[in-house]
Amino acid sequence: MTKRKYLWALFLLTILRTVNLRAGDNAAFVDLGFSTDGRTFAFAQYGVQAGTLKPWADLFVVDVPQNNFVSGGRVSYVHDSPITAGTDGSGALFSIIARNNSLFEKYGINLLLQGQPVFISLDGPGSPPGQNVEFRDFATGASYKASLISRVDGAGAALTSSFYINLERTGRDGARKSYTVGTPSVRRPQIASYRIRKVILSPNGGSIILIIEMKKQNGQDFDIRYMVEALRL
Repeated sequence: MTKRKYLWALFLLTILRTVNLRAGDNAAFVDLGFSTDGRTFAFAQYGVQAGTLKPWADLFVVDVPQNNFVSGGRVSYVHDSPITAGTDGSGALFSIIARNNSLFEKYGINLLLQGQPVFISLDGPGSPPGQNVEFRDFATGASYKASLISRVDGAGAALTSSFYINLERTGRDGARKSYTVGTPSVRRPQIASYRIRKVILSPNGGSIILIIEMKKQNGQDFDIRYMVEALRL
């Protein structure tokens, strides 16, 4: 074997080892935009299945005041064949968006009305959770403190968990208002931990979206998935 072939084989072996050691299937979060009045929000997540290498995507449309999905507002797609070399699975995202244009039209989602980020975690996926975060809306002068409280029970196949968020808003005038966001009574199977990954405001400033990163048990590994908690201010 020539030196060049040896180095190339060593490179491929390193890549394969890296793939085998990675923790499950890490989804990417996508902000798809708000309705003009900020009362409806759409987002997606996509990735590649760790075992089959098939690209997949989920699409969600949320009623912000109700903090719940609209009717028909949860759609999933898994491609029938694995990704090819050099691709990242984003084709599944494009496919699910193209197939559900009628859903965007029905609920008035404008793909150009994406949220204004006011907090972004600098840690990578799967990092130890920072349950308490602070951020500021410089347009209104309001500041926020958010605390995520979670409960995790059981282990293995019996693992379940829940969470809620205490949110405090302090206005420019010093007036404070507290909110409780989330549904602690909902027990989610196989979710080992939660953390606030990102916070965005609607373009009109009337809605706030807290993007939650979930660490989901998948055999001996963990997958990263996302959900949101929505609040109409």
